[in-house]
Amino acid sequence: MSNDPSPPERDTEDSNEMGEADEMNEPNGISDTDENTESSAQGAESADSAPELPPDVQKYARFKKMDGAEYDRVNEFLRDRTYITAREWAIARLCADFRTETGVEMTKIGNNLPYLIPFMTDTYTPQAVNQARSAFEDKVRKAGATFLYGAMSGFFTAEELDDVMYEVTEVAKFLLEVEGVDLSVDDELAAEDRISDVMREVRESSEQLRHDEMECPHCGHEIGENE
Repeated sequence: MSNDPSPPERDTEDSNEMGEADEMNEPNGISDTDENTESSAQGAESADSAPELPPDVQKYARFKKMDGAEYDRVNEFLRDRTYITAREWAIARLCADFRTETGVEMTKIGNNLPYLIPFMTDTYTPQAVNQARSAFEDKVRKAGATFLYGAMSGFFTAEELDDVMYEVTEVAKFLLEVEGVDLSVDDELAAEDRISDVMREVRESSEQLRHDEMECPHCGHEIGENE
């Protein structure tokens, strides 16, 4: 039985895809090589069919750091830190990379999925590819609304919100690096500064929304009065 499940009928089926994988305490754990991932027969089959792959599929270089990783381990890592599954993560990235002027090449993605993503072992129909992409987009919107409400609600102090931002930024940067994005230290610091600036504006604006024409609980200033 393959580690990558067949295309699910519903988004929730990914919750049943998680096996008894080893717990991953460090981010780089998902790139560990499992010696039993591929048999020699599978390797020979891949080698025989490789020349028939489309040129852009053969040249696709993302996720190479995860050669040998099993689907269940990747899925467990993401489940512990995000709302998305391994299937949704991989296919969302492929849909972004294989987008043309007329749309996303879902048939190409589905037919060549095992060659594009190391931890995916089954082909997908275009409908299953579209379903995974849609599930990813829905979860991003819901997670974004949840986070923004938490940031604007006043439940967190400025320091606590900074801690949250640091944690989620580290996870996001790690996923980008696994995909093959080369982040320099300067780029990372610049991105963190921009995020901090945005979150500072969010906190200030949310206080105005929550205390419109009321006295600020921190300084006593009447926020709604004319300057």
